[in-house]
Amino acid sequence: MTYCVAITVDAGLVFCSDSRTNAGVDQVSTYSKMYRFGVDGQRQFAILSAGNLATTQAVISRIKKDIKELAPINLGNVQTMDDAADYVGEINRTEQEKHNAGNVATFEASFILGGQIFGDKPRLMLVYPQGNHITTSTDTPYLQIGESKYGKPILDRILQPQTTLDTAALCALVSMDSTMRSNLTVGPPIEIMMCQTDSFVLQHNRFDEDDEYLRELKRSWDARIAEAFLQLPAVNWPIQTNDGYVQN
Repeated sequence: MTYCVAITVDAGLVFCSDSRTNAGVDQVSTYSKMYRFGVDGQRQFAILSAGNLATTQAVISRIKKDIKELAPINLGNVQTMDDAADYVGEINRTEQEKHNAGNVATFEASFILGGQIFGDKPRLMLVYPQGNHITTSTDTPYLQIGESKYGKPILDRILQPQTTLDTAALCALVSMDSTMRSNLTVGPPIEIMMCQTDSFVLQHNRFDEDDEYLRELKRSWDARIAEAFLQLPAVNWPIQTNDGYVQN
């Protein structure tokens, strides 16, 4: 299992992913699920991946090859983020069809593509296994792939268009921590990346399993949740009186 989340706010984009890959309880490996492409000052793309590892690696390899060989369509020359998402979706579908013929096993993969092309605003796209894609909205300024349910509440409660990049990055890390706590197949190293609007520069950081910041984040979040819980109003139970009336 995996968990990847990407956030868009007015200030820019944030990407976060784990690095754990499971092929059974006794086959746990580490693979990065975050990839960067672009030219500083002109265009930047980040891609997060989830699903069949062979498919995701084949898709990323094809993207790199197309850039290197100056293919007619590649991430270096697409005109819009929609074009970029269509391009990644087509490669994804092609790679799945190549391996799925006659096989029972699924080779599906999903991707989050985000970035900015000069002259356009930063955007995020979720590319489905079928090759189509969706983007974010004002009400839902984030996209998730993989084990998404555990890390969703903090995103829904905190994120707004005016949220700062640092706060959005912290939300992404808390979302990841919540997911790791509830699903042991999601785990470090944790990678996080952000791109300020119109900067065309991606800032990247990686936290290993023994990273002190991750441990402190977990301790602090657990303590604050427990503290907030104890401050909640008590349940107002109805009271049964001797004459049979119920009072609140």
